[in-house]
Amino acid sequence: MFGPRGFRSRDIFEEMNRLNRQMNRLFGDLENRTPSSSDVFPPLNIYDDGESFFIRAEMPGIDPDKLEVHATTEALTIKGERPPVEPREGVSYHRKERDHGRFNRSIALPQAVNPEKIIANYKLGVLDVMLPRAEETKPRRVKIQG
Repeated sequence: MFGPRGFRSRDIFEEMNRLNRQMNRLFGDLENRTPSSSDVFPPLNIYDDGESFFIRAEMPGIDPDKLEVHATTEALTIKGERPPVEPREGVSYHRKERDHGRFNRSIALPQAVNPEKIIANYKLGVLDVMLPRAEETKPRRVKIQG
């Protein structure tokens, strides 16, 4: 029996299986993966008030003692580890969306900052980092002569 575009029904299912295998090869097994430096964790927002950049990163379940923040004039790196939460014996997962493991996320900054004046706070699973702009990148008012 032929279906749309002249394929036999069995051919369509074989093609779908082939595409599924290719997608799994391309993206890996997403259900059983663990975080890596290429993941987008922690999710974050970056905003700017003209004087400083602010980064807010969400990372519930992270022990602040296992969290590191490193900065240069051009980038900020957040490293840490989220421990696995194993279900008690006899319990199985119905859905598993929260990953565990080590993470390492570097963010290129839009302009140079002063690493000596960076302030980081971690509270209730949210990391807030204030990155003051380097003096040479701050806008200055130019006096008009005349």
